[in-house]
Amino acid sequence: MTRRMAIPMFALLMTVVACTGQTATTGPSDRVASAYGLPPTTGVFDYQLGGTYSPSGTIDVVVRDATADPLQGAYSICYVNGFQTQPGDAAMWKGRADLLLHDAHGDLVTDPDWNDEYILDPSTAAQREGILNMLTPVIVGCADAGYDAVEIDNLDTFDRFDQIDVNGAMALASAYVEIAHKSGLAIAQKNAAETTTAAHEDLGFDFAVAEECAVHDECAAYTSVYGPHVLQIEYPDSLEDAGMTFADACALPDRAPLMILRDRGLVAQGVEEYRFESC
Repeated sequence: MTRRMAIPMFALLMTVVACTGQTATTGPSDRVASAYGLPPTTGVFDYQLGGTYSPSGTIDVVVRDATADPLQGAYSICYVNGFQTQPGDAAMWKGRADLLLHDAHGDLVTDPDWNDEYILDPSTAAQREGILNMLTPVIVGCADAGYDAVEIDNLDTFDRFDQIDVNGAMALASAYVEIAHKSGLAIAQKNAAETTTAAHEDLGFDFAVAEECAVHDECAAYTSVYGPHVLQIEYPDSLEDAGMTFADACALPDRAPLMILRDRGLVAQGVEEYRFESC
C-alpha cells in the first residue's frame, strides 16, 4: 500500500530543523552522496519482500527483507520496518508495550490496513531509545550480512496516527540515517512523497523507494529531489482502480528510471500470483 502524507512541507521542514539541529542551508546531502554507494540507475530492479528467488537473468538492484540474505552480485537493499512491527515479531514487541502506540482506552493500536502490525511510538526520548535498542542490531545486521543499503518503512505513521509526535518521529528517522551511515549503508526514504526535500536535504536520506507514485501522480516529488535515484513499484490492482495500464505508467515523463510492476503480495517466482514486468 502507499503511505500518504498530508502535513505541509514548510511545517515539516521546520520540524526537521528543530529535531536535528541542522539548518536548511547546511544539509548533509552532498556529503552523503559521495560517501555511500547509491543503487544503479540502469539495469534490472526487483522487489522481493514476499519471497526471495534468483531468476536466470541478471538482477542489478534488489530489495529483500532483513531476515533474508542479500543477492550476490546485485546492489542489495535491506528492508526494515522502522515505525511499525513486523507480523512475526508481534510477541516480542508486546513485551515492550511501552514502545507501542496505545489508544484512548489503553489498547494497542494496529495499522488498519495491516492489522498484524503494531505502531511504534517514538514520541519521547525514552521511547526512541528503546526502539533504537531493538532495531539498531537489525540495521547493523544488514551491513554485516553484506547489504549495500537499508530501506526504512512507514516513515509517515505520525501523519496517520494523531497521537504520535511529529518531532519524535523525525528524530527517530534522523537516528536511523545516522546508524545506517555509521554502518556503511546508504539509506532509502520509503514513500511519504511530501517529505522528500526535508528527508533528503535535512535528514540525509540518500535515495527513495516509491510505491504507486504513478497511480497517485506524485513521481515528480521523488525524481525532482533524488534525480534518477528512485526505485518505483506499481501494483496491478491499484493501476486498474486508477484506470491505468502499466504501459501508461511507463510512459510518464517523471517516472523513475528503474520501475517495475509486482504482484501485491510480492510472492516468489513460481507462485501462481507472481507478477513481474519492467519498463
